[in-house]
Amino acid sequence: MASACMLSTPSSSSSAPFLLPSELLPSRAVKPTSLSWASSFPKLGIFGFVSNTSPPIPTLKRDSFIQAAWTRRSRGELAKRPNRKSWKQRTDMFMRPFLLNVFFSKRFIHAKVMHRGTSKVISVATTNSKDLRYSLPSLTDHNACRVVGQLIAERSKEADVFAMSYEPRKDERIEGKLGIVIDTIKENGIIFV
Repeated sequence: MASACMLSTPSSSSSAPFLLPSELLPSRAVKPTSLSWASSFPKLGIFGFVSNTSPPIPTLKRDSFIQAAWTRRSRGELAKRPNRKSWKQRTDMFMRPFLLNVFFSKRFIHAKVMHRGTSKVISVATTNSKDLRYSLPSLTDHNACRVVGQLIAERSKEADVFAMSYEPRKDERIEGKLGIVIDTIKENGIIFV
């Protein structure tokens, strides 16, 4: 290469030619043969000079890993997204944010209203509380269900909640004690949506 600069260091007696970094890179006037990402790097030969011949364009085999990585994102199975939630599942938390939860044990009745998005408990009433445990003759009868429903309605109104919903469990009917709790809440001015 005739245009290489001859530089010598003061410590060495013989001068060794070497290429400057500006001479290693191709000039800007040379148009790239390919617009790919890999073609933006300089093509250096074994001896450190720029080769003028364009390298062969690499071809990918169909069963290579790189080809699979590119096509994996656009396969039909993932495009369908089988685990995607339905419209009701995605919007129900915002359309009906307050959920009533009633639990009947052998000894007590527990009821609470929760906000679905934040899991914050809005109001709680239970026959196990100190104010009800000693004042009610029975902690699980129909009268106790009415008292719990009335307390839930009052405490929900204090928290500015005037509408709530109840989702029955599988094979659960809204009748008996559960029906009494829900009817009492409705009678005290809470709307069920």
